Amino acid sequence: MKISPRHIFWLKVIIHIVSLGFLLQLVGQTLTGNLGADPIQGISHFTGKAALNTLMVTLLLSPLARYFKQGALVRARRLVGMYSFFWAALHLSGYLILDLGLDWPLLASEIISRPYLSLGAISWIILASLAITSTQGMQRRLGRRWQKLHNWVYLALLLAPIHYYWSVKSGIVEPGLYILMAITLLSFRWKTFKKWLPSSSRRLQSGNKNQQA
Repeated sequence: MKISPRHIFWLKVIIHIVSLGFLLQLVGQTLTGNLGADPIQGISHFTGKAALNTLMVTLLLSPLARYFKQGALVRARRLVGMYSFFWAALHLSGYLILDLGLDWPLLASEIISRPYLSLGAISWIILASLAITSTQGMQRRLGRRWQKLHNWVYLALLLAPIHYYWSVKSGIVEPGLYILMAITLLSFRWKTFKKWLPSSSRRLQSGNKNQQA
């Protein structure tokens, strides 16, 4: 059975409900003091993991659409991607407001001096750029450059879990699993990455295969 536009509509409704449900959960845990001994750190982890999870779901939709031959499934990708940036924006806002007291010069200094924050900043800028240019109007304006810009999402997918891994002082198993999942999602696109290789590299690989044969 092919996914119809009606199915996509209800899928988007579910995405909204689930995403807003997690937002209500964050608000509820904040108001009731259920974010642990350090509420600021709890908010940071909640929003950061939500941004990372939705980013991974965004990158998972295309492989699922190809595997199950349901091309219409990718129509939900933009919405999930927007929620990924939404959580990333909350993640940055929480750090800037609650940790740094809206001290923008201190934020710049922290990003420069702390490598894990540098990776987080790069990922955030990529997600912001993709969110701003996600409309059909921007796609028409940018033409071929639109796809080149949106290919940067693969870098964000790789850097975001590394940012998470470097940010924790203990309990590295979970961020390590996120890195593994990111690598797995990227491996689904090996044909795309292969096309980006310089023509000389492709010829060399072809020559090596012929020699082995």
